[in-house]
Amino acid sequence: MNYGISVLFRAIPLVMAAFCFAYGAYVTFSGNDPSRLTAGPVVFFLGSICVALFCTAATIIRQIIGSYKKADRIVFPAIGYTFAVLTLICGLLIIHDGLPGAYVAGHVVCGLSLITACVTTAAASSTRFSLIPVNSSDPSFTANPAGFSAGTSRTLTAIVPALALTAWIWAFSLFATGHSAPHTAAGSVMLGIACVCTSLIALVASIVRQVNGTYTMQEKGFWMWLVLGMGCVAFVFGVLMIIVHWGEPIDFVGLVLIGLALICWSISSKVILLAKIWHADYPLASRIPIIPVATALVCLFLAAFVFEAALFEGKFFVPARVLTGFGAICFTLFSIVSILESGAKQR
Repeated sequence: MNYGISVLFRAIPLVMAAFCFAYGAYVTFSGNDPSRLTAGPVVFFLGSICVALFCTAATIIRQIIGSYKKADRIVFPAIGYTFAVLTLICGLLIIHDGLPGAYVAGHVVCGLSLITACVTTAAASSTRFSLIPVNSSDPSFTANPAGFSAGTSRTLTAIVPALALTAWIWAFSLFATGHSAPHTAAGSVMLGIACVCTSLIALVASIVRQVNGTYTMQEKGFWMWLVLGMGCVAFVFGVLMIIVHWGEPIDFVGLVLIGLALICWSISSKVILLAKIWHADYPLASRIPIIPVATALVCLFLAAFVFEAALFEGKFFVPARVLTGFGAICFTLFSIVSILESGAKQR
């Protein structure tokens, strides 16, 4: 990877973060109706996920081009976790704000903080990414002593499952505490967020185990199907939401869940790439980045249709804006998987 391309791939997450922050703020402060006060904060804090993805991109790229410093191991994860904490705090404040739409927006923003923390953990797991191609080329399949210590490995691989479990419990708690439209909307979106967090378990586990040289050929399929399965869960639940609540003010939540499914499938590109290049020469590795490009386009095209629907029914205002933000996330994931594909070639 030359320096110019490395700058481009690091710029993409920052540009997408700037877009989410700017667009989210514009939507929020352009009016005081519930739709704007729901969609605006959600789009705004999708930018936190983009920042965490930038931390992952910078961590890997600086190793590839040989400019990675010891301080970077702390700085980039610290940036990501800081944004995760700030997003969580803002989400809790929004919940108790009392403004129209604040209940749903606040819970969703809290869920986005969980995704941000999961992505940041992927960045922390990538601090020794340069060992992956080395271990992949080792025919002995032995553990690399230069990898993470046993304690660090356990910590990294425990963080994301804990966050995913938190999201699942949060989602079902929302379903259990009320049957109103806000409870159903917030709980359904949190369930989709839980699917995304669960998908990131596969990514972090794959990175950590490949860094340590303990990734086995047998687990390749397991991690891939976990991510793909989570995408299917979010997608099917989204379709069911649309069918069951057809014509009701809450049926638009199904579109948001479909968008979260597309994010899961974007994440699958990274997990699939890591699996395919492990102790193998995979000729189609350079084609895998097409997956997040395709999901980004689907998000944006779907958002275009929903924008049109919003002209006639106000309930589609929120998913139209949120799907646009999801498109930014998917496109950011394109830069990450492209970086992984480039770094995997280094032998």
